[in-house]
Amino acid sequence: RMSDSVPAADRWQRASAAFSLSFLSLAFSITAFSSSYWCEGTRKVAKPFCTGQSKGNHCIRFNSPDANNSNAVQYIWETGDDKFVDQKFHAGIWYSCEEIINEEGEKCRSFISLTPAADRGVLWLAIVAELLYIILILTGAILMSVEMCYYSSVIDGLKINAFSAVVTVLAGLLGMVAHMMYTTVFQMTVNLGPEDWRPHTWDYGWSYCLAWASFACCMAAAVTTINKYTKTILEFKHKRKTLERSLKIQYKFPDH
Repeated sequence: RMSDSVPAADRWQRASAAFSLSFLSLAFSITAFSSSYWCEGTRKVAKPFCTGQSKGNHCIRFNSPDANNSNAVQYIWETGDDKFVDQKFHAGIWYSCEEIINEEGEKCRSFISLTPAADRGVLWLAIVAELLYIILILTGAILMSVEMCYYSSVIDGLKINAFSAVVTVLAGLLGMVAHMMYTTVFQMTVNLGPEDWRPHTWDYGWSYCLAWASFACCMAAAVTTINKYTKTILEFKHKRKTLERSLKIQYKFPDH
């Protein structure tokens, strides 16, 4: 009985590891899907005219030495990049936000409206794939938790294990396709999007890294689940061979 309890404890540890990885993947994917920091960068925009008490280097100021003489106007001559200022922006699946020059806050607009018309279908496919990815990860995590609490039959546990492994692998494949489709759509939007949005420099943000970390955790959970299923099957085969061998020995050499 002691030898049977050790594999059972080992199986429970592998099941809890797979569930923990699946839960992490679910948390990462939901956080990334709802955020707008998949890509971050800057745009070069012309400096606005300074108004009122506006100060700083983010606006162009026109000064008049004689306020009573409307003809006397002193222009500040700026050359090269001094005419422009870097405007930070960040974009996600749902919307893109950019800072307001000389003011606090951000201005956001739908990322779908910025996407070229020819690529909106691909973006919607990416959104649907992301949603299915989250749903499948949730399904896999629920199945893993049921398996951990299900002690009545090892065979039924193996069936749940196999189904959760298939669901988790399918979720990982969908997640990989969704992330790649969004990457393609964003690069096309950078090249063919509206003139008032196209970034000067950009790079992937923390949400994008979190989405791929979710994919990595999902695949790790799938591998752990498949490994648990395989090890359990091998344990059963080993016990069966041991039992058959002992029965053959008893048949050849009966006690009486």
